[in-house]
Amino acid sequence: MNYFGILTAIAHGIRSLFRKLRQLLKFIYYCFIRPISSGGGDQQTRLDQFYQGQADVYDSTRGGLLRGRDTMLILSASHLCLLRVTAPNKPLVWIDIGGGTGRNIEVMDAYFPISKFDAIYIIDLCEPLLQVARERVAKWGWTNVTVLCQDAAEFFLPEWEDGRDPKGSIGFVTMSYSLTMIPRFYTVLDRIDYVLSPDDGLFGVADFYTAGKQEYLHEKTIGGIGKECNWFTRWFWQIFFEFDNVFLSAAQRTYLEYRFGTIKILNGRNQFVIPYVVQIPYFVWLGRSRFHDNLWSSRGLEVECDWIHPIAETTVESEEIEIEELPLTPFHYHIAKAWRLPYLDGPLHDKFRTFVHAFTWEDSMADMRHLQLSHNDSILMITHAGDSALHYAIASRPKRIHCVDMNPCQNHLLELKLATIQSLEFDDFFAMFGNGQHSHFPSLLDSKISPYLSSAAYQFWKRHNSVFASSFYLTGCSGRAMSLMRVMFRLAGVSDHMVALCTSDTLSDQQTIWRKKLRPVLLNPAVNLLLQKSFFWNAFGIPLNQRKMLLKDGGLSKYVRDTLDPLISTYLLKTSNYFYLLALLGHYTDRSCPEYLTPAGFHHLKANNGEAMDPFRLHTTSVIDALRSLSPSTLTHILLMDHLDRLPETSSDVDDEIAEVYRVLDHGGSVFWRSAARTPWYNKKFETGGFEIATLYVRSDSDVPMDRVNMHASFFKATKTICTFGT
Repeated sequence: MNYFGILTAIAHGIRSLFRKLRQLLKFIYYCFIRPISSGGGDQQTRLDQFYQGQADVYDSTRGGLLRGRDTMLILSASHLCLLRVTAPNKPLVWIDIGGGTGRNIEVMDAYFPISKFDAIYIIDLCEPLLQVARERVAKWGWTNVTVLCQDAAEFFLPEWEDGRDPKGSIGFVTMSYSLTMIPRFYTVLDRIDYVLSPDDGLFGVADFYTAGKQEYLHEKTIGGIGKECNWFTRWFWQIFFEFDNVFLSAAQRTYLEYRFGTIKILNGRNQFVIPYVVQIPYFVWLGRSRFHDNLWSSRGLEVECDWIHPIAETTVESEEIEIEELPLTPFHYHIAKAWRLPYLDGPLHDKFRTFVHAFTWEDSMADMRHLQLSHNDSILMITHAGDSALHYAIASRPKRIHCVDMNPCQNHLLELKLATIQSLEFDDFFAMFGNGQHSHFPSLLDSKISPYLSSAAYQFWKRHNSVFASSFYLTGCSGRAMSLMRVMFRLAGVSDHMVALCTSDTLSDQQTIWRKKLRPVLLNPAVNLLLQKSFFWNAFGIPLNQRKMLLKDGGLSKYVRDTLDPLISTYLLKTSNYFYLLALLGHYTDRSCPEYLTPAGFHHLKANNGEAMDPFRLHTTSVIDALRSLSPSTLTHILLMDHLDRLPETSSDVDDEIAEVYRVLDHGGSVFWRSAARTPWYNKKFETGGFEIATLYVRSDSDVPMDRVNMHASFFKATKTICTFGT
């Protein structure tokens, strides 16, 4: 045994421990003890006194306190890469205000090489920290990095000494935990706004903040999820930071979000020292000049109607404020594809905490036989998980695809799929949505995917970045129902047979396993009793009205037999029915998956800079409100599927919706729907509303399934003819 080696390792460990302890004690002394008794002086004197004794341990002791710095830099790098595509030869200058030790430059180099910048300026008022920065610059041999000791409110670059106007000359500015330390922050932000390029300039901030209640939906949409701080948090942290001459208030962030256009926002709580007890509010923000010409973005948000007014839904009660003076929402400063239409994050959206459907229970291949889509068609459909919409884009590439869902999380999911197709290669994409697992999703989200996501979608996936850690398809409401089914099969001792069913090579073997092993479990009285609980149906997104329609022609046992028996005898799960293969295994396979998860489908969508995905417009609203936003006779197809099943027969919303469907459909246009009932009650309303109905399928006692899902009892097509609605 090598005792000398063991002793050496122990000694090294002890030295390392004492070194970290020394750094920690120095940090505690200078941050929490010495500042209380520090003297006065101007801002520079106070900063020098505060950091003089701890500059050498600043970087090693701030990792747990100053959260979000790396996220801000990674987001900035990914967005800069996209912005530079349009102007690759334009000089790129970075100003890091309050850059201190120069750590940001070193971190940034891993994501956006420092050599790509024509010049970098670290500006700070604290000499002890800047001395560390100078040593860092010398160590790495950066010849394009300059360290300047200047007041941020009056920063002046050497290249401006020739008298030229610096307006719009800077491509990138960052402030990492410096905004709250600058007394004249209004002046600093005004100066940044002046020098930042209105065309492709990017501004990144990470800092502490405090904020009260968000009174207006417009303000809430800009500020993002979780911005509000309770009264105790606001009071405590403002007093706490005053000991360090950091004057935390809501004003810094309010003016930042007013002066600049917000691209991305992320609110967090710093779980410092004692998690869930010490929670310091911090935020990560990316923005650009409000003078940026967002006409192209407005065109991207154009639908088959009048242009959407940037803040048409905003209500401003003060008559002294012109509505044009308000900043637009982050949707309008988005730098990439404008798939997501603007919406204000209101109380209705707060009810949806996650997505219901992680995948789509609709057989788009069967639908295509009836839709007969072409390049000239414009369609409107329910989003769900977006699988059907992607299939239509691959198969026919319609002129416009409107995806509508009141649950913003469903549109977040489709937006993520569009963004990952645009930004990742096939192997990563299939790992996420084929296998349902990708251990590097959190890093890919920031470094690759984020520029193509709206701020709302980015916030959602940042907060749920663990969904791809094990099995994505076992998350969300439908995932919980699938997990329950897997538990039932495990308790019944048929888990191996479940796998065997999905890997059977013949229909005969598949039917044998189904009849002898799995079917008896589902038809067991105890299981039947469990499946009748509201939780199970709600998890699959089936409300009470639709549940009654499903079970009208018989009990649950009959419904299970009528739905699954024909499928098992018709489609081989291993190669032909990816819907139930996914439900049983929790993932797809390369032989059984939706078209967008095949190499051919993926590359078709990705080709020519994602041209096939340009028609997508995602509406986060109700179906009827989405219809109302469109001009007359602009759609050729509407796919309502089982949407109307969810409404009670006494609801007048059905009449209003059918009237809107008629208005926006072109003459000869068609609307399609599936129903849990063989003859839905609302069919007559379509007939009196100017439609001619054709029955595409009605469930009977035969063994012929409607499609590879076969959950509905009927399928209809209605064609717009002569309107007699309301007569």
